[in-house]
Formats: sequence, structure tokens, C-alpha cells
Amino acid sequence: MAIYILLVVLAVVMVLVGSSLRVVTQFERGVVFRFGRLRGQTRRPGLTMIAPMADRLHKVNMQIVTLPVPAQEGITRDNVTVKVDAVVYFRVFDPVRVVVDVQNYQAAIGQVAQASLRSIIGKSDLDDLLSNRERLNQGLELMIDSPAVDWGIHIDRVDIKDVALPESMKRSMSRQAEAERERRSRVITAEGELQASVKLAEAAEVMTGQPAALQLRLLQTVVEVAAEKNSTLVLPFPVELLRFLERVTPPAPVTGSAGAVAGESASTPGGAPGRADPEATGVTSGIATAVTGGPDQGGRPDRPRSDSAAESGGYAVDVAARVPAPAVPESR
Repeated sequence: MAIYILLVVLAVVMVLVGSSLRVVTQFERGVVFRFGRLRGQTRRPGLTMIAPMADRLHKVNMQIVTLPVPAQEGITRDNVTVKVDAVVYFRVFDPVRVVVDVQNYQAAIGQVAQASLRSIIGKSDLDDLLSNRERLNQGLELMIDSPAVDWGIHIDRVDIKDVALPESMKRSMSRQAEAERERRSRVITAEGELQASVKLAEAAEVMTGQPAALQLRLLQTVVEVAAEKNSTLVLPFPVELLRFLERVTPPAPVTGSAGAVAGESASTPGGAPGRADPEATGVTSGIATAVTGGPDQGGRPDRPRSDSAAESGGYAVDVAARVPAPAVPESR
């Protein structure tokens, strides 16, 4: 009988010892309450003992907790409706305050984060939400950390993740960005035109001092155009070149027989020889462009008709320089 009593006592002792032993992991701290009152300091990681049936051990996680904040809809300072969501990183630095002062510290931090996020949305412009998030993150961190410090919680970091805009606002912003790009392209084009005009003005000054440079530029343009063999090239003949040829071409010499013939053709209607008309007896010198055919029906020998001009009913252009012949003395 004594043996059975001893075995029962040993079993009760083992149960009591087993219920009094607790293990606290490295990332946790233990807070002990004896009959509802806080007892001593927090328990460090490792094996710890409590009084069975009298003490209660609360373990507090000291790791950094990631808390996503649901998307909050609000109106910015410039009257734009947006939805903003964020994420909060925090950790516990005082496990006693967390257990004693706050019933559920994670839910409390979540509610404070949502309220602070809506407040930040109302105080900020849309441009700040889109481009100046670092300053908003710092302001949001300060707003959440102010009440959390009294609860034994430290806010490590707060980040705004996404800003959801209405579809109409997205279209308006895309049109604005397109207009801005078009403005920049026009400004760049205008600057290029200005620089090109300055260079063209300098080139014109150089060509004015050297007339041959204009002809070389024309020939260079012809060469560039002639590289494409699938087009017809119409080359204008420069008037400056014609004037240059008029100046450098010497007048043709007039022989005696040519002068006599000119005198007879310019005589008076009565048959008597008279003074020759210089305008009627002028000889043609210089360069003409493809002039063919004879005098027309109206007796105008100075308006020759070319083959192509005869078909179209017009006269070919005579670009020859006419030099008056010397007058022939009257014969008696």
C-alpha cells in the first residue's frame, strides 16, 4: 500500500514540475503574472520556471512584423480621388507595455496606420503622391510612431506601395504628357531651324563673294539628285550664267558682202538704196537654246519657231545677244 502512495506522490510531483517549466525562444520575451499581478522582470530566452497554478507566462514576439495597410480612398488637396495602400514594419521593444497597455497591439497599429494614411492623402497633392513619396513616407512614419511609442512599439519603416487613379484621370495625364512631348519636339525643331538659318546665312555671304561657289553648289545638288535613277530631272539654266556669257563673248566680225546684203534688205520701198537700219540688220551672236525653223507667216524673222513650239502654237525663247552692225554708206 505504501508503494502505491509513493508512486502517486511521484506522479503528482512530476506533473507539477512539468507544468512549471517553460521554454522561451531566442526571438521571444516572457512576461509572468502571478494571480493577475505583474511579477518581476521579463524572462530571457531559454528554460524558465513558474509557480504552477499561480503564475501565467505570456510570450511576446520581438521580431519585426510586416503589417499591410488596406487601400484607403481619399481626396487629395487638389480634389483628386485616389486609392492608396501601404505597408508598415514595426517591432516590440518593451514587452511589458505591449502586454499591459494594449489589448491587441497589431490591430491597434493597423487602425492607426489606416487613419494616418487617410490624413496624409488629404494633406498632399497628386504630384506629391506620385513623385515625392520619400517625404510622405517619413511623415506617415512619424504619425504612426507617435502613439506607438507609448505602447512599447517602434515603427521601423512605412512605405506607400501603390496609388490607384481613376480612368478619366489616367487619360487626362496621358494627354498632358503627350502635349508636353509635342511641345518639346517643336522647340527642338525650332532651335534646329534657327541654327540652320544662321549657317545658311553665313554660306550665302561666302557665295556672294564667290559667284562660282553657287554654280558648284548647283552641280553638287544635281549629282545628289541624279543618284536616284527613278526620277526625271529638270535642270534650270541660270540667268547669271547667260549674262556672264554675254559679257565674255566677243562680237562677230561683219564682212563687206554681209553688210551689202544687209543694206539691200533695209533699202527704201522705191528700190533706191538707203541707209541701213541697225535694228533690222543686226547679226546674232552668243548662245541660243535649241532654236529651229524659219520665219513665221507674219514676216518676223527674229521670232523663230521650234518644232515643239510649232506644235504648241508658241515661239521658242531666243536668248541670243543681238549686236548692231555698222551702217553702210549710201551709194550714188
